[in-house]
Amino acid sequence: MRCRPAQGSGYRAIWHAAITTMNEMQSIQRNMEEAIRLLEARFLEREELIRLLLLGLMSHENALLVGPPGTAKSQLARAVSQLFGGGRWFDYLLTRFTTPDEMFGPVSLQQLKQDRYVRQTDGYLPAADFAFLDEIFKANSAILNSLLSILNERVFFNGREKQQAPLVFLIAASNELPEENEQLAALYDRFLIRYEVGYLKHMSSYERMFQLPDEPLPALLSLKDAETVQAAVRDVTIPETLIYMLYQLKTSMEAKEFALSDRRWRKIGHVWKTSAALNRRSEVNVWDTVYTPHMLWDFPEDATALQEIFQKAFQEALGQETERELPIRKYDRIAKHWAGKEDELHAFQFKKEVGGRMSKEDQEKAKANLEECRLELEETARELRGKLILWLQREKDLPGYIRNRNFLLLQTAQYAVKYTHLRIQGERILQTLQGLYRTLFDREIPGVEYDYTL
Repeated sequence: MRCRPAQGSGYRAIWHAAITTMNEMQSIQRNMEEAIRLLEARFLEREELIRLLLLGLMSHENALLVGPPGTAKSQLARAVSQLFGGGRWFDYLLTRFTTPDEMFGPVSLQQLKQDRYVRQTDGYLPAADFAFLDEIFKANSAILNSLLSILNERVFFNGREKQQAPLVFLIAASNELPEENEQLAALYDRFLIRYEVGYLKHMSSYERMFQLPDEPLPALLSLKDAETVQAAVRDVTIPETLIYMLYQLKTSMEAKEFALSDRRWRKIGHVWKTSAALNRRSEVNVWDTVYTPHMLWDFPEDATALQEIFQKAFQEALGQETERELPIRKYDRIAKHWAGKEDELHAFQFKKEVGGRMSKEDQEKAKANLEECRLELEETARELRGKLILWLQREKDLPGYIRNRNFLLLQTAQYAVKYTHLRIQGERILQTLQGLYRTLFDREIPGVEYDYTL
């Protein structure tokens, strides 16, 4: 006799799968935090770059490091790959004389005897999980087209066959950016993440430089972890406010004559979704976007201007995201509404005091309007005061609150200022409401005392 599954067993299976995924993501997050700690101990003044590379790796996006020789670009790339146990590694220094055999493997003589032009790719770039290519823009046209398909579609055209490349992450380095060259521009566009690497700047770094750990790094992560993250990404959504932020960035950049391909905009959204998945969320929030400036520039000298454009869009998106907790726009709209009627309400108050003539209908209408104003100012001011007090409580540990929103964030204290800016906006609106009430009713709003010196 065939057993019938117990009622609700399907729901239990779904619940069990969800719990398993949550536990896996929690473990990945914990191991990534440990990986960051180990890398920071070896690579000084590279805290932001380390986080960005790990985010890029988990997103399966390529990264380009631009900077002079001797800035540990290749060493950092190897160290990141060491943290992933079982991954196949390939690295190469490209010159204009580099041949396809060196990159993609030699032609199989056995296959050639059968009139088939097939490369033996084992041990070369088409079979690698992680790769580092130094002086990437020195690639010649003989290897360029194969590089383009591997970098973008993860496909290598091996003779007549399309060979799927298992490449998870490729880091490239260059001492200089490509000149005007259509083929190299296509290659450059395949690198979503760009980072300018410089020499060490701080005295403390030079003091530590001679005592850095050199033991092998443990395999804290795995290729399966990267697959788990990408599986979780499929369930992550980008809310409308952040899609608008992306479009706002695009239009603001184009107004300043900066342009990105549609492919790069789509990939930026994918990195945001990966960040949300790593933080065990099913929806992107504004804190998943903070590394976006490193995905926008074509030339390092444009980075500052693009950072300013991004910060403006970020602050607006942050305000929209926090509307539920501190609805600044709602309060501002109410304050402006009654400020616009201040003269009209004053005129009624004046006529009432001096005994000015008004029709009964106008008098009733003005009285109702004034009463509506009084009630709305009182209610809004009390509500806003309560939310500002709760906001001040949060500000006691804003760095901790922000880090809980995205564990990959660095120097969270600097982002706390953005929340403080929103609170100051709220305080200004509260002052406006109190001033209007004082002017119209010649007294303070009951129960809305607030210490503006905090």
